[in-house]
Amino acid sequence: MSSQNEKPSDEPEQLALIRETVRKAKVPRAKPRTWRGAPVAKELPVARVVVNKGALHLDQFFDYAVPEELDGAARPGVRVRVRFGAGAHQVKNGRREGGRLIDGFLVERRATSDYSGPLAALADVVSPEPVLGPELLGLARAVADRYAGSLADVLQLAVPPRSARAESRPSPEPLPPPRPPEPGSWTRYERGPAFLESLARGGTPRAVWNALPGPHWAGEIARAVAATLASGRGALVVVPDGRAAGRVDTALSEALGEGRHVLLTAEAGPEKRYERWLAVRRGAVRAAVGTRAAMFAPVRDLGLVVIWDDGDGSHSEPHAPQPHAREVLLLRAAHDRCAFLLGGTGCTVEAAQLVASGWAGALTAGREQVRAAAPLIRTVGDGELARDEAARAARLPSLAWQTVREGLKTGPVLVQVPRRGYVPRLSCERCRTPARCRHCAGPLEAPGQRELRCGWCGRDDPDWHCAECGSARLRAQVVGARRTAEELGRAFPAVPVRTSGRDHVLDVVPGRPALVVSTPGAEPVAEGGYAAALLLDGWAMLGRPDLRAGEEALRRWIDAASLVRGQAEGGTVVVVAEPTLRPVQALVRWDPVGHAQRELAERAELGFPPVSRMAAVTGPPEAVEGFLASAGLPADAEVLGPVPLPVVRPGAARRPGDPPPGEQWDRALVRVPPGSGAALAAALKQARAARLARGGGDPVRIRVDPPDIG
Repeated sequence: MSSQNEKPSDEPEQLALIRETVRKAKVPRAKPRTWRGAPVAKELPVARVVVNKGALHLDQFFDYAVPEELDGAARPGVRVRVRFGAGAHQVKNGRREGGRLIDGFLVERRATSDYSGPLAALADVVSPEPVLGPELLGLARAVADRYAGSLADVLQLAVPPRSARAESRPSPEPLPPPRPPEPGSWTRYERGPAFLESLARGGTPRAVWNALPGPHWAGEIARAVAATLASGRGALVVVPDGRAAGRVDTALSEALGEGRHVLLTAEAGPEKRYERWLAVRRGAVRAAVGTRAAMFAPVRDLGLVVIWDDGDGSHSEPHAPQPHAREVLLLRAAHDRCAFLLGGTGCTVEAAQLVASGWAGALTAGREQVRAAAPLIRTVGDGELARDEAARAARLPSLAWQTVREGLKTGPVLVQVPRRGYVPRLSCERCRTPARCRHCAGPLEAPGQRELRCGWCGRDDPDWHCAECGSARLRAQVVGARRTAEELGRAFPAVPVRTSGRDHVLDVVPGRPALVVSTPGAEPVAEGGYAAALLLDGWAMLGRPDLRAGEEALRRWIDAASLVRGQAEGGTVVVVAEPTLRPVQALVRWDPVGHAQRELAERAELGFPPVSRMAAVTGPPEAVEGFLASAGLPADAEVLGPVPLPVVRPGAARRPGDPPPGEQWDRALVRVPPGSGAALAAALKQARAARLARGGGDPVRIRVDPPDIG
């Protein structure tokens, strides 16, 4: 037995001494603190706090008393701990006590409180680092209001989790502004040099940029960032995935050197990412590039926001309130009065609307530049497939075989294969016009081989006829992709075959001859560009039950074709899809802007987003019906549905927003004309908050601007 354990008689004396010390202390030191009897701060004794509670009926600020000992640390923007949920009857010595400890942010110090009852005291200041500035708070509030969500939910997305070790390390000293860059490849665009010059002078140009195919887009973004930094302002770039972020990061390092920007992606790990985020918040670096979460990065003196490929689904946040990076950056451009650049090789309808409304200008290249940079596009339609012996035998047309053979002589060949699981929508068998509801223009479906029914409003349409040609026959075709890829491997046994998809995504492949089979969005970059590309099973992409099917198919095709060498270098792309379809014709002409403009005109005529605003309300049938009945929707709102959603099988993969496995849920779409979007979001938020406050914990879910509406 050690000597320390030989004196048990000392224990009672030591415990008595500790108890006596605690009794005499003016402020109890036990954690968590209640600060019972502790004096409050002499100046600005009230702290206004946003608590980490995402419930809509609690979407407000709460006032707490500031103990004198925390007066110096309790500054606006810091993380705090507070007691929440104590009733008004739990009051001792004029101070509310009890409740559960939760995290929050201190947003303001005040002399008085709007609340007339006793206040609870701040439990603790977690960190003296001010992470929530007024600009970020205002942006989070605007995003919450636009998407009918709570401020606390948005702050969960905007402010990364704390790392004490990262906070303890100082950020580097900021470097002086760089020199304005040369236009470089921006000279290929008619207004490219003028755009850079405006940024370097401190201007705030707003542009929708249709980038030319090829590898130069990352360097062009880097030059725009360098021009902004040369004016003494900051810049933020948001891209859809880590591979694109790595390319822009490399381009920024080449254009700016080290120490002027940071990369904000999940691959860095929580501590490293928080350290980089703090460097941005402290003003140590003035430029940041990252994926979706970087849309809230608190860049100092923001002068430019950039979003690349805004049509990519990765830009849509799956967590409440599910904001889209494009819309968040549009809010930042308006609130911070900074420049805005939306770029991509394709063009979304939302981008076309920004130009059509005059809010942004078009930044495009002339047709001569497009023809020089784009590959040759060739099509294979249904008629040619029917007459082609090779297509009937191996499900690949002769033109595709010939293109692969020629391409493999000089480099790798890309084969884009649609993902499994695409559900076809119905269309006219004769002219391929999508089958739409005569009442609301929603997509027609035939669940279980039964009568036709609208996927939006639920109306039956047993006597459907095509509005274009009068045919009553429908078509839904999806060609299997896996077998097609296997046929390619057998046909070229001496050529290595590499795959890039969900389980393993390649970033770069060598410039040697090889077959690279990839799913859409996972195409690796080939050194020197691909010699050729096959875009297979076009109907599998065009046949999705989605309003954006044509736009998305064209975007996927153009993204893949942009990796192919230009026509002057022999680059060829073969797309297996009906040549008369609008997206296929836009690909042949390399005219994504024209396709987006025509889509926008049709949606304006039919009242589709983005011209209108929509919200999806999903949940059990009785809950959806009760919610819509109690919601004070705007007078010009139109309710489409409800319609039943497909039942998710137990054990099957679920997407965000899907109902629980085995449960039958309904979905209703609420549509309002332009100008009523804010009123719709406010009405939906108020109705759900009222139901939650009354204890109506039904699982009704709301999503403003759902990305897929059928």
